Amino acid sequence: MIFTEKKKEIRVMFTPFRDGLQSVFGGKTRLKDILPAIEASAAAGIRHFEFGGGARFQAPFFYVGEDPFKCMADIRKTVGPDADLQILTRSVSGVTLTTQRTSTLALQAKLMHKHGTTIDRNFDFMNDVDNLVKTGQPIVDSGMHHQVCVALMGLPFKSDKAHTPEFYINIVRELLKRDIHFDSVCLKDASGTTDPHTCYETAKGIKAILPPEIPLVQHTHDTASTAVACYMAGIEGGVDSIDLAVRPLASGTSQPDVRSMAHALKGTGYSLDIDPDKMDEIESLLNKGLSEYEFNPVTTSADARVVGFPMPGGAIGPNVHMMKSAGILDKYSEVLAEFPEVVRAGGGWTSVTPGSQQYWLQAFNNVLHGRWEKIDAGYGKSILGYFGRPPLPPDPEVVKIAAEKLEMPPFDGDPLEEAPDTLVEAEAALKERGLEVTDENKFLVAAAIVPGKNMELNEGIRLLENRSKITLPLKKEESDAPAAAPITAPTKTSVTVTEGGNTRTYEVVVEPPASAAAPTAASGQSAPAPAGGGAATDVFSPFEGNVELVEVNVKVGDTVTQGQVVAAVEAMKAKHDVKAPCAGRVSAVHASIGNEVSAGKPILSIEA
Repeated sequence: MIFTEKKKEIRVMFTPFRDGLQSVFGGKTRLKDILPAIEASAAAGIRHFEFGGGARFQAPFFYVGEDPFKCMADIRKTVGPDADLQILTRSVSGVTLTTQRTSTLALQAKLMHKHGTTIDRNFDFMNDVDNLVKTGQPIVDSGMHHQVCVALMGLPFKSDKAHTPEFYINIVRELLKRDIHFDSVCLKDASGTTDPHTCYETAKGIKAILPPEIPLVQHTHDTASTAVACYMAGIEGGVDSIDLAVRPLASGTSQPDVRSMAHALKGTGYSLDIDPDKMDEIESLLNKGLSEYEFNPVTTSADARVVGFPMPGGAIGPNVHMMKSAGILDKYSEVLAEFPEVVRAGGGWTSVTPGSQQYWLQAFNNVLHGRWEKIDAGYGKSILGYFGRPPLPPDPEVVKIAAEKLEMPPFDGDPLEEAPDTLVEAEAALKERGLEVTDENKFLVAAAIVPGKNMELNEGIRLLENRSKITLPLKKEESDAPAAAPITAPTKTSVTVTEGGNTRTYEVVVEPPASAAAPTAASGQSAPAPAGGGAATDVFSPFEGNVELVEVNVKVGDTVTQGQVVAAVEAMKAKHDVKAPCAGRVSAVHASIGNEVSAGKPILSIEA
């Protein structure tokens, strides 16, 4: 049992308004729904908040139609000028999912500081010290508190070379040798899979070599129900600060509740710098503000299986929501079972964004297409060296497959120098559309650029043109009215229109959709059109649920061959081909880029 004769107060970084939202809802929440709880937290004396970065930079403009910089400024105004506000950044990826140039990361740091950030917690999923040094400098130059991370994870296979206490201690030892200033060190376990003994030995070893003025911080998730035990071990090893949240945005895939941790520390000589008795009011305001949202039990419940599939809480939530939307949640367990193989083959990089997403997408591809038959671009680039050096050598056979399928050679250079200049591309896109070229607008567009993705689908452009895609995880409205029967033949009805005080009634004929002839559509299969329309075949998305159409490669009148890629949809943040089920002529295109399609909504029709 931990105990100290000399009383020690542990500082708390309050995380419900960033990591909690990301872990439970993928960050997809409106600011107005959480702002009263933020205000109450500040009134309760809380002075350390995590409020942005990670998915809470992307999600507001990707899925909520809100400007993340305005959200940050509004939170700063709410908590006052003296509170610490922390963001999370991803080394060479910044707040994006791809590699960026130093110039982009410098603009990112400038804007984050401008809009209220005081602490930048920066991690590298490879634990590549070179990356941490180079991406830490813009943070220092901006004037923010630079918190450098050691990324922790429990490996789903045995290794004495990586993810051990000595491995983690050596990262800090190397950082101390480099010409980089940092104000604090964080032990960041995004998946909650590090065991308490490793937490203790790592904290003890790092604390022994850190200058006494540099605090040691610990972050973990409660996905496997071990977070309190890991924090107790870390505190015994010398940790000065920990991350905690509050219900309903605590526990499960998020951080432990303040009240749980305060209770665990009773009688130990350690205490928190936050009053657990103030949590009831904050919880009540969150329950009220989030009453319209649907809480998925996968993200709010503990799951001991995570020790075998080290997936961060902040990624489980978004991926579960995406799988549910795409109608493939039944594949969840199969994807988890594939995790140890993709972690082993990749070289054991830490399962935190974007590395966690790369693991997830490759496991997903292995399940859907067969092992290594389709290489996710991010996963492939990581094992080829484009994100830095992984802790262990990647599987040489998988490296060879990735190089062939992605048509990219292995790389051992600087990821920052190899990255595309997204700022130049973003500025050109803004000018082309007559949109104002500001630092904020440039960064919003640059942060949403994905190689090969149509700029019309860029979430930054969409936000600035007031056409954001809103996908909030709200509860479905229940209705006692019976569902309307589908229209399968031309049907006459009347429509009454009132305009300017004048009322007119029109008789209209409603035609059935092309998919009304009972399309099966599972896995991209097609169904013939109704008799009398020729030998037409409708082409559908390969997913049962709702996904976005991101490419249409043919037009009416084009001749196609069986198996030809005629369109593409985006699911699980990856592009998936839609192939022609037969040869023939394109007789109709029913959807446009950016439309939401599903198994029941044909993309196009082909006449044999």
